[in-house]
Amino acid sequence: MGKFKALEYVEDTYAEAFAGIFCRVMLTAPDEEILQRAAYDATATPATVIGRVEGGIETWLEEKETPDGRKGAILQFWFETGDLNKFELELSYRIRQDILVKPFTRLFDASINPHGYIDTMKQIGHCGDGYEWEENIYGRDMIVIPIAIPDFMIERKLGYTEGIMGANFWYMCKSKESVLKSGRKAIRAIGEVKGVITPFDICSAASKPETKYPWIGPTTNHPYCPSLKKILNEQSKVPDNVGYIPEIVINGINHEVIQEAMRAGISAVLDDNDVIKISAGNYQGKLGEYKLYLKELFK
Repeated sequence: MGKFKALEYVEDTYAEAFAGIFCRVMLTAPDEEILQRAAYDATATPATVIGRVEGGIETWLEEKETPDGRKGAILQFWFETGDLNKFELELSYRIRQDILVKPFTRLFDASINPHGYIDTMKQIGHCGDGYEWEENIYGRDMIVIPIAIPDFMIERKLGYTEGIMGANFWYMCKSKESVLKSGRKAIRAIGEVKGVITPFDICSAASKPETKYPWIGPTTNHPYCPSLKKILNEQSKVPDNVGYIPEIVINGINHEVIQEAMRAGISAVLDDNDVIKISAGNYQGKLGEYKLYLKELFK
């Protein structure tokens, strides 16, 4: 895809994003199957919009890249800024329910220039009911939690820092096939960028900040629903010949990697002739303080 095609197909708009805090951790496991199950289970629910932790898999690791010489994965867990105690509690649910219970898993800190640390003893270590102990293993200060398949290990301190959440782009498709084919290609391209995750993968439900039902939270961004085009008439913003508007959401450790990931993802989907327009979630500043202008990505 050339720069000319990008500038022609990309709408002159911006994606809004907002500040978040995240932990970057390293999960290891005895084999590929347990590793993948733990990684996918722990990061399966993109939930920041409803006040919970959301996560994603940044990359997979080979044995030589981990402290204990086993296969691993870098995971990111995100939360909105402002309530570190709530983040610590919500993060503990993900680790306790989705990682600790998987046989022979371990969790290490993988933070980069952390702003601070979460002490994992209170919410996770005490799963040992007072029988847990601390030990320096693999060059890390680990908590050993005795469980029925001995034993789960987690690093005592997990670093957290601030990053950017909710960066996004929409790729408007003529065909159902393009939704998955182009989206999967974009996810792979974004996965080559260090420091980012795509918590929703290919997302089929773009939302908006305002809603008739505030107890639900975000609801459908109705002007961009293809099935409502005839009902809404001139209020619809769905272009002619567009039947599908998937969204890809990106969280990243800084502005630079977010831009790189957006550029990689958009370039990937524009290789498909059935993708006829690129746009993004522009909410006139109602959602977040970061504005990522799409056309500037290709200048």
